[in-house]
Amino acid sequence: MRVLIVGCGRVGSRLAADMSAEGHEVTIVDRNQRQFDLFATRGVLGPAFKGNFVIGDGCDSELLKRAGVEGADAFIAVTEGDNRNIMASEIAHHVFKVPRVVCRLYDPAREDAFKNSGIHFYCPTLVGAAAIHKLVEE
Repeated sequence: MRVLIVGCGRVGSRLAADMSAEGHEVTIVDRNQRQFDLFATRGVLGPAFKGNFVIGDGCDSELLKRAGVEGADAFIAVTEGDNRNIMASEIAHHVFKVPRVVCRLYDPAREDAFKNSGIHFYCPTLVGAAAIHKLVEE
């Protein structure tokens, strides 16, 4: 599977490393070269990572084309900003017709606003609250 990940933070780099290890073709996009360097040095994206890095804005259609969005099977937006994740996901889904788009949102209200968009949302706020609630109830 060809996967494009926007955001090379803790989650993006972990996803990239895991998916690359499973044999998927992974490209990571981030605005900051330092992010790539940081996670490559820490070992998360060490020598076993066989994917590609693209420096630039994941909301830029031309950059996404250069990163391979037109042939992607999946697109994952996991930057630190909800607005950036929504915009990048909307571009991938509506402009480039990527079949599977996953967008991380910290604000649960935003998930409700976009729930019928055809994009899959992951809200760590809701998931974390549910997990803690379950632990307390056990």
